[in-house]
Amino acid sequence: MAAGNLFNDLSPHARVVTAVLPFVFAVFMRLLVGNNRLTRWLISLSILWFAANILMAPYSARMRQDIRNLRTLLP
Repeated sequence: MAAGNLFNDLSPHARVVTAVLPFVFAVFMRLLVGNNRLTRWLISLSILWFAANILMAPYSARMRQDIRNLRTLLP
């Protein structure tokens, strides 16, 4: 299984978890160890990961099919 196909096989709930969990972990680490360079980097990287997941989600094969299905439902 290729890395690109891994995300295509995930359910919508699993996609949300993979997008949000790194941010939750970074905030937890910030609360645990305080405000330092590592936690600032973790939060920055987790926000970039979340943004990439949100921006790339419509381009997955499953999401494109869902959008096409919505078009057929509209009059």
